[in-house]
Amino acid sequence: VQLQACGGGLVQAGESLTLSCAASGLTFSSYDMAWFRQAPGKVRELTAHISWSGASTYNEATVKGRFTISRVNANNTVYLQMNSLKPEDTAVYYCARRLRTYFGLESLESYDYWGQGTLVTVSS
Repeated sequence: VQLQACGGGLVQAGESLTLSCAASGLTFSSYDMAWFRQAPGKVRELTAHISWSGASTYNEATVKGRFTISRVNANNTVYLQMNSLKPEDTAVYYCARRLRTYFGLESLESYDYWGQGTLVTVSS
């Protein structure tokens, strides 16, 4: 299984970015997927989650209304559209496959494969 995340970069506050995560080596449409982020000196935290079908999504409170998670199962890809970016959104963003659904979706234990991370830097 491989998850390849890309799309990060340096932007100014208020601008937008779209992250992509291409999956291979798995039946992509069978798994929930998520984006986490880890800011410097902080723990990795759930940003957004999407069910296997795309019918259900969850956004962490600080990104609700600004970020949108989506997926195209035919392309084995999950996306994170980020609008109205703020300096506090600066972090390395990771995509992950959710395997263990008996753990909560915010729990790192729920996920088994992770992308390599893509850095998003938002300047003020």
